Amino acid sequence: MKTPISRLRTVGIYEGISYLLLLGIAMPIKYMLGIPEVVKYVGWAHGVLFVLYMVALLQVTLVHRWSVLKVAAGVLASLLPFGPFILDKKLLHAEEEKAALRQRQTA
Repeated sequence: MKTPISRLRTVGIYEGISYLLLLGIAMPIKYMLGIPEVVKYVGWAHGVLFVLYMVALLQVTLVHRWSVLKVAAGVLASLLPFGPFILDKKLLHAEEEKAALRQRQTA
């Protein structure tokens, strides 16, 4: 987590996992088994991770001067259940391309 993008990717993965846990496990337990405490704690954790994700997205936006479209994609990714994972794949691909370009330039 040395760079803003690596922080965004890491927080995004955790945020995505927490969202899936909230939707796929905590909510069914609340409504099928009548145990609302699970949603309380998983929802709280997800809320904290969501805020951290937005802070990381803001940092990437400021450091890398992301366009409004990229920022909108980052926000949309946080709202969709598998969105952070799709965004992570795209960010990883972009990072690999930049690393390959840097390597070619130094060679």
